[in-house]
Amino acid sequence: MESTALKPQAMFDVSSNMLSTDKIIYYKSIAHSLPTHTLTQRQVCDLELILNDGFFPLTGFMNKADYDHVLSNMRLANGTLWPMPITLDVTAEFVANLKEGTEIALRDAEGMLLAILQVNDIWKVNKEQEAQQVFGTTDNTHPAVAYLYQQVKDFYIGGKVYGIALPLHYDFNHLRFTPSALREEFKLRGYKKIVGFQTRNPMHRAHQELTIRAAEQTGANVLVHPVVGMTKPGDIEYHTRVRCYEHVVKIYPTNTAMLSLLPLAMRMGGPREAIWHALIRKNYGCTHFIVGRDHAGPGKNREGKDFYQPYAAQELALHYQSEMGVEIIPFQEMVYSHQQKRYFPIDQFPPSETPAAISGTELRDRLRKGTDIPEWFSYPAVITELRKAHPKLHKQGFTVFMTGLPSSGKSTLANALAIRLRELTERQITLLDGDVIRTHLSRGLGFSQEDRETNVTRVGFVAKEVTRHGGVAICALVSPFAKARAIVRQMISEVGGFVEVYIATPLDVCEARDHKGLYKNARAGLVKQFTGISDPYEEPTAPEVKVDTSNMNPHAAIDLLIQQIKKLGYIA
Repeated sequence: MESTALKPQAMFDVSSNMLSTDKIIYYKSIAHSLPTHTLTQRQVCDLELILNDGFFPLTGFMNKADYDHVLSNMRLANGTLWPMPITLDVTAEFVANLKEGTEIALRDAEGMLLAILQVNDIWKVNKEQEAQQVFGTTDNTHPAVAYLYQQVKDFYIGGKVYGIALPLHYDFNHLRFTPSALREEFKLRGYKKIVGFQTRNPMHRAHQELTIRAAEQTGANVLVHPVVGMTKPGDIEYHTRVRCYEHVVKIYPTNTAMLSLLPLAMRMGGPREAIWHALIRKNYGCTHFIVGRDHAGPGKNREGKDFYQPYAAQELALHYQSEMGVEIIPFQEMVYSHQQKRYFPIDQFPPSETPAAISGTELRDRLRKGTDIPEWFSYPAVITELRKAHPKLHKQGFTVFMTGLPSSGKSTLANALAIRLRELTERQITLLDGDVIRTHLSRGLGFSQEDRETNVTRVGFVAKEVTRHGGVAICALVSPFAKARAIVRQMISEVGGFVEVYIATPLDVCEARDHKGLYKNARAGLVKQFTGISDPYEEPTAPEVKVDTSNMNPHAAIDLLIQQIKKLGYIA
């Protein structure tokens, strides 16, 4: 099928995805009677870029024909180049009473009505197929594959969306340009050629050097266009990054560069994502786009190998640049010469010298340890911002997440650990015990897998907030399912430390010490759902600490926990 070329003039029209005022009033008046879907964080990002034409030519969440074509050949059903599926995932219960033509109210987490979706298609997702075709792997160490397996619901709904309002943002609004507003800003500044720079990390000297070279090479101005939606778990949160970008943009020569924020939920899809990023920047008015080494790479797989070849993204983007209408500017890694006091692309580095570079992992390690970060690597103002956001490990918040069978000793150890930590640290300690949580935070939840996972993620949310604000959360839950534990680990690792403790007490010991008689009732069939008897327990495969309390007294167990927490650096 021949590709359908994008019409440049259409990208400069006002978005047709937003409803007129009278229709907005109408839909607001009837929205309470429509089926309502509360959007996830990623769905909100996707919807915003559909509504503001950042995802042009998409006018809604993909139907099955478009989805299938994107998976198989990176094109919509009409042949238009588009490499990434943009889908709305929902539960089986939600789709039970839906049919073609049904209108659904799409709301954010606070209940604000953002759009109406008219159902065109409903289908059950094949997650393994999507993972393999889009990301080239089913390995769940790939963050997008993990998200697909752990958080995406089982059904997709496709259909056009009709915009009521763009998502509200309360921060950095002076930097949040829609595509049409950004193109207008380029006109006001007199920018004719614009080279877009994608990033999800802070900018340092090498990044600025790279963008300046790209601008000189093309005669273009620079758009620093960082992602402030979802990025890779563990990345530096965007508030810190934006403050860093603001410092860096001031260092460019006058009127050569500007900063705008992109509300994109990244998939870390390597080569496919490079094409996606270029198409999005075309919609925002860029004429050129920088694709660097390992663009949007997710890191290493389960075997310790890179998911994608370092320059695969450049090769694929260059192959499609003519069709995209965006000139791709490929760049190699930039490294520093101490002798010449300047940066070089690594393929142009003087062969007689040794290149200097600091990896992201090394930078994070230096921040954690408070060791020196040289000025040849970054700017003093950027380093200051990063140090504010990354106190040494022994000053960060962290969560100790204890999991194990009922009566394995979790509550006893959690209480003892809380008392011991109050002796060793001035941080505030919060104890989140399973029985107490069930009485208060999760009252009304049952013991189905879905309810159990909801209970665990609720606790994870509370622990995340405790950790974010520099405290210590100690969680003691059965938490039998690996999926829910992985979600909690990801949530908390974004804001601080996470220590999973597997209380590996054998089943027979747990049963013998059960003073509540729960195991006995479960054996007798009086309790239908009980972990270890009628329900499974999925053992952690790589906990930070493993403790068997069957032959270890509480004092020895707590000594072991404290020793490991100190070894990890969370206690000085």
